[in-house]
Amino acid sequence: MKSIQEIKGVIPALLTVFDEHEEVDEQGMRDLVRFLLKQKVNGLYLTGSTGEGFLMKDSERKRVVEIVIDEVKQEVPIIVHVGAISTKRSIELAQHAYESGADAISSVPPFYWKFSEQQVFDYYADLSSSTPLPMIVYNVPLVGLMGVNLIAKMAKEIEQVKGVKYTASTHYELGQIKEACGKEFMVYSGSDEMALSGMLSGSDGLIGSFYNVIADLFIRLYQAYLDKDMDLAVSYQQTANAIIMKTLSYGSMMAAMKVLLRNHGVNAGYVRRPFNNFSVEEEKRILSELASLQQHYDIAQAEIFDYVKSNT
Repeated sequence: MKSIQEIKGVIPALLTVFDEHEEVDEQGMRDLVRFLLKQKVNGLYLTGSTGEGFLMKDSERKRVVEIVIDEVKQEVPIIVHVGAISTKRSIELAQHAYESGADAISSVPPFYWKFSEQQVFDYYADLSSSTPLPMIVYNVPLVGLMGVNLIAKMAKEIEQVKGVKYTASTHYELGQIKEACGKEFMVYSGSDEMALSGMLSGSDGLIGSFYNVIADLFIRLYQAYLDKDMDLAVSYQQTANAIIMKTLSYGSMMAAMKVLLRNHGVNAGYVRRPFNNFSVEEEKRILSELASLQQHYDIAQAEIFDYVKSNT
């Protein structure tokens, strides 16, 4: 098991591969994991929102964890998102992650009902105490943002809370979190389009959706940042943002990413309803439009459009 201080770098929030019948595709999961490991990603974050975790039965979430951990064979650290509204369900998922060999767990705060700050604190306290694994709390607008004071309180009073996945545009708070929680407290920037901003604001790593499809670009960006080559890092971020914004314009982010991967020969499958998949004609248009972006950006070094060029 890796220590949380070893979990750094570019970490895809892994897509879950479903077949045409919306069933978990084991071989597809293994193919996607192997593809990302070849890209030299620094870890994997499982069954989160990008992985459509809330559209899955607990038994399916557990099966995905088992498949990925088996395929990875300790090549990179594994973080398992175990969040659910029910503390009891989250604890069961956390214990399974621990028994399966995960290196850390993570969770969104309980949502839907307007839980009090104390109830959110108690949720993380109960969940964190259920395994020896480090807990990475998840601050994301989709389910409600937690303030710096609450994150700091959890870091100080809940032994296993060792980090935060911070997916919001208020990056000035990343430095505040580091100052309040200490330099050993791990901060992961979760906004792909602001990866460089997150690192400049003090994040230790990047956890995001688009690292499924353009991991190479973000690994180069991360290295350029470490090398203090800010001009190159900015160039990579701008290129990534063009791809991200265009992909988001299609209205079904995970489905579009799966289109790109399938057309690169990676069996990334399909999304589950109520998300929508694309028709054959829509897929052709998506690939064509993304390929046209290379006319406007110097991407020779990143070589990130090879999969588009070869399939249009």
